[in-house]
Amino acid sequence: MKKLISITLLFLISLNVSFSQEIKKKGHYNSSKFKQLDEELPTPNTEHTASGAPGYEYTQQQVDYKMDIVLDDENQRIYGEETITYHNNSKDNLEYLWIQLDQNMRAPDSKTPDLRNDRIGTLYSPEQFSKKYIQQPFNGGFKIEYVKNIDGSNASYLINETMMRLNLNEPLASGETFSFKIKWWYNINNHVTQGGRSGFEHFPEDGNNNYVIAQFFPRLCVYNNVEGWQNKQFYGRSEFALEFGNYEVNITTPKDHMLGATGVLTNENEVLTKTQQKRLAEARKSFDNPVVIVTQEEAIEIEKTKSKETKTWKFYAENVRDYAFATSRKFIWDAMAVSISGRTVMAYSYYSKEANPLYGDHSTRAVAQTLKTYSKHTFDYPYHKAISVDGQMGMEYPQICFNPGRPNPDGTYNDRTKYRMIGVTIHEVGHNFFPMIINSDERKWTWMDEGLNSFVQMLAQQDYEKNYPLNRGLPKNIVDYMKGDQSQLAPIMAEGEDLYEFGNNAYAKPAAGLWMLRHTIMGPELFDYAFKTYAKRWKFKHPTPADFFRSMEDASAMDLDWFWRGWFYTTDNNDIGIKEVKKYHITDKPTEQAENLAKRYGITVDQLPPSLYLVSEDSKAYSDELKGKKPEDYSVLNTYIEQNFTTEEKATLKSPKYFYELTFDKPGGLVMPIIVEFEYEDGTKERKQYPAEIWRKNDAEVTKVFPSSKTIVKITIDPDEETADVDTSNNSWPKTNETQFEEFKRNQIKG
Repeated sequence: MKKLISITLLFLISLNVSFSQEIKKKGHYNSSKFKQLDEELPTPNTEHTASGAPGYEYTQQQVDYKMDIVLDDENQRIYGEETITYHNNSKDNLEYLWIQLDQNMRAPDSKTPDLRNDRIGTLYSPEQFSKKYIQQPFNGGFKIEYVKNIDGSNASYLINETMMRLNLNEPLASGETFSFKIKWWYNINNHVTQGGRSGFEHFPEDGNNNYVIAQFFPRLCVYNNVEGWQNKQFYGRSEFALEFGNYEVNITTPKDHMLGATGVLTNENEVLTKTQQKRLAEARKSFDNPVVIVTQEEAIEIEKTKSKETKTWKFYAENVRDYAFATSRKFIWDAMAVSISGRTVMAYSYYSKEANPLYGDHSTRAVAQTLKTYSKHTFDYPYHKAISVDGQMGMEYPQICFNPGRPNPDGTYNDRTKYRMIGVTIHEVGHNFFPMIINSDERKWTWMDEGLNSFVQMLAQQDYEKNYPLNRGLPKNIVDYMKGDQSQLAPIMAEGEDLYEFGNNAYAKPAAGLWMLRHTIMGPELFDYAFKTYAKRWKFKHPTPADFFRSMEDASAMDLDWFWRGWFYTTDNNDIGIKEVKKYHITDKPTEQAENLAKRYGITVDQLPPSLYLVSEDSKAYSDELKGKKPEDYSVLNTYIEQNFTTEEKATLKSPKYFYELTFDKPGGLVMPIIVEFEYEDGTKERKQYPAEIWRKNDAEVTKVFPSSKTIVKITIDPDEETADVDTSNNSWPKTNETQFEEFKRNQIKG
């Protein structure tokens, strides 16, 4: 039996050798990790150029809105009439217009619940059971009363779930405009109990509601030369692609409400009291501390009764891609001025007493810091204000966002609550830049707004507070995700609805990648200039992933295709280890290599040109001649230097005593720089970083020689965990018992 097994093994080995030899003979496609992205990226054109900049024929549409909105606080409904003017700036004739009806995601016949996996639970609270199996579905969704042409005639339209197609009587030619009207209403959802990106929160103690209202009106889809109409259905997760335009909005609320919204308030003297106007004027000059416009005491008094009268807030917003507002009789309001390159921008916060003092301590200050940091890394914030609202969610819109965070009932809060509230506030205010101004398609490429924003958020958090605890976005914190089950991973370059771990994929991994580019691969100077170049090129425009990738390379003179391919297009991870370390000494005693060389040319070793030889500590020659001797006892190099260099030249020379041959292997699929830290016997340390291109010719292992004048006692790869290395057990030499055990476990799993 043993003989049979041996014969079988020999046969299989011979087959394998033959197969390997055949493979070596065959041609193959370029599978290098450094292959250019030409096949993956779209062909450049006159709208999206090869440099990543908008081309001379770049166009985009404009959509203007005039709206009259009425909030029915008693029945939690919103009514609207809007006139929409569509500007066809493209070179195409349009047969129809596509309009987003996002509220239809909550309609009784919505497909959203049908798309989600569902299982029977074995334990329900009565409320959960009633909601799941007994109650009728929430009667949400738009109730369209009419769609009319501007002359009052009925328009032809068709509703397909969350999209409406407006059929035009004749194609809308390039350069022309088209206006039409829509009247609608819908029931507002309770976002606390029913979920959602907007809605109301009910406070049973005082019977009031806080409203955070968004996606509340029919609005046009994007039409561009990349994919035509961007009319993918809205199922609740992947967000929005929208056109810029001008908004005239009138919002009618109960008279005792305080309201914040996108745009300039044009009738301040009609809706604010004299006292509030005076305090607001003071806030416009206060650059260090927020000024309270509506105090907590005043808000508590207002929330005790409900006015039957109404008032109308009038706003004008120029060049924004969306519109949102928040309103309540419970709102405290504070404000602070922010200097952006000498121009005053206002930071506002609206919050209920339940969110104070957390919001009073940090909300407006966080808004101000966000505007400063993001302006430094992109472009000066162009709008006149930015608002943070106690909305108990995390959602963003132009000039306004809804954020979480409340203290304990006694007003105290811990660091976890504080940093969560500040972090989300910075993140949501930061969305004013990505994608409210740098207007990427959120529904298709979630990472282009969430990932880029999460990265700059980290910089703003560090500016807000020294030693701010960064969590999501650091390379070391993405390791567990990167080494997870491959069947539950998707590349960053996947549509939002197709992602498994949405937070890690769309937020954390892109942010960690940009962090590595800035701190490890490119350096802050090159990265910051390129990142700002991309931001300036595409503000108030519609960039694609290719525009970002190309701009970063174009403005830095760095070929980063290897990074985009590995980090964004694959689910590979990084694992670089120290395979072997050999220590060599210099000698004038001919080595085996020298003897073989002499034999090849038919001469004696003595006839070779004068040479210096390196001998490994593992070799017999070292054991016989050098073991036990110190370098200074066998100073061949010093003799060589003395005989061959002038006094002036000697002053510039190094005098290495040891030569270390380092072999690095790469079990992981990604290519990354190799960051090596050497620790010497005298306790000093030195670092060397080899660029990722070191893996060009061999994707499995590379060897480098490091000469040293001192004995190295320890070598560590990636000591600061900069490259998301998923296995650190092979990152140090000499191996400790712990790292040897970890390596053994890893090999057992692989085996």
